Amino acid sequence: MSIELTLRPEVRGPLSVYGVEHMRHFGIDAFVTDRFGGVSVAPYDTLNLAEHVGDQPEHVRENRRRVVDAIGVDPQDFVTSSQVHGNTVIDVDATLRATEGDALVTSQSGVALVVLVADCVPVLLVDESTSRFGVVHAGWRGLVAGVLASTLAHFEDPSAVHAFIGPCISREAYQVGPEVAGHFAGTPGSLYDDVGDRSRLDLRRVVEVQLDELGLLEGHVTCARQSTDGGEVFFSDRAQRPCGRFGLVAKRSSYYESHMDEDPA
Repeated sequence: MSIELTLRPEVRGPLSVYGVEHMRHFGIDAFVTDRFGGVSVAPYDTLNLAEHVGDQPEHVRENRRRVVDAIGVDPQDFVTSSQVHGNTVIDVDATLRATEGDALVTSQSGVALVVLVADCVPVLLVDESTSRFGVVHAGWRGLVAGVLASTLAHFEDPSAVHAFIGPCISREAYQVGPEVAGHFAGTPGSLYDDVGDRSRLDLRRVVEVQLDELGLLEGHVTCARQSTDGGEVFFSDRAQRPCGRFGLVAKRSSYYESHMDEDPA
């Protein structure tokens, strides 16, 4: 249902980030961070961006500063939120700063939106006909709660929206019990039988099906081939607990446009 692509690493300062290259066509500079290039120590080594996982606050601040430099915004325009696995959407244009919620939307240039994950699905939504874009933290609870529908309600026309599904846990690595599987019994292709009463859940497939049902057009959804399995490149809560969080970061004004006239190194 989605178009699969392999994200390629690129260097920005001390960081290797994985650019969402096809979104540059729509004036969006977006990338996924990995777990390298930061200052945090094990088990958060090294580029943990989350404040709530037990890492040293000064390490998180420095890691975020490096990502702020990589996306090219002022620190006050690097917008994240306290994620609670719900369906609350924060319209950054209507509030001074984000607080609690699992999706962020804006129509502003120069504002970077960020969601943090470590197995859950990071989703980027971009409107091809307006300046609107957003990022979504979509775990199984958020998908049940309708976080994608709530976010798309902040866009004028879902058929004009393009979506990118970032690295998340694969179905092979995501075993769930019947209390979780029951929520997705009606989602075709999302569940696979496992031992006993256990199932394997394909979160990417759930996102694809929901986006299709919400009106996104065929060919407007892309999905990263990379997964968080094993936690070696991207943090994985299933592979190691506690662990850090990596980010999906996006802004409207393009990094590449702002650097086109710079002299080569």
